[in-house]
Formats: sequence, structure tokens, C-alpha cells
Amino acid sequence: MPKQILIVDDNPQMRKLMRCFVNSESGFEVCGEAFDGLDGIEKALALRPDLIILDFQMPRLNGIETARVLRENLPNVPIVLFTIHRNTILESNVANLGIRAVVSKMDGIKPLSFELHRLLPDA
Repeated sequence: MPKQILIVDDNPQMRKLMRCFVNSESGFEVCGEAFDGLDGIEKALALRPDLIILDFQMPRLNGIETARVLRENLPNVPIVLFTIHRNTILESNVANLGIRAVVSKMDGIKPLSFELHRLLPDA
């Protein structure tokens, strides 16, 4: 059975791109999409994904606030922060929130593929 991935991003075009990418990767499948942090928390609790791809800058709850709530409720689900705002300060402050990787959208989709396979190696 493919590993289930939840995509949380406020940009509909980015969600569509990530859905196509994830569904094309062997062993992975998108189980749901969320348009902001609050929607992401609700969907994560309902769907129980194997991994969450989370944007940083979103309305209502940003990625950091969302990750904090997800960590309390789904402590074993790895989170990949997929953001345009990647920097060393952000990366050093997210590990304790359950964020296992920070990937820059500017680097394209290949680093995201690497992290999916690294974090869910049996997929």
C-alpha cells in the first residue's frame, strides 16, 4: 500500500503541482490537501497521513504554528516544511516541532523527492 501524504499549502497551483509529483513517485499517494494551517490540522487528524508536506507562510495559522499543533496530536508523523522562506535560522528552530526537513521551493521538486524517500524509506 502506498504511503499516504497530506499536502498543506495555501496556493492551489502549488498543491496541484505537488499532488502530480507525489502521485508520480513510486510508493506514495496524496491522501488529501489543505488550504491553510487550520484546515491542515483538521485533515491530518481525520486522515492520519504517513507524512505531511507543509508550507510556511499561510493564512490563519502559519507552518510553524501548524507544526506545533500537529506534533502534539500526531507525534510520529514526519513533517517536511516546503517553503520559499528557507534559511538557516528557520531550519535551526523547527526540529523540536517535528519538522524533519526544510526544503526550498526555489530548489525545485527533486530535493522534496529525496526527503520523501529518506523519511519513508520503505515506500
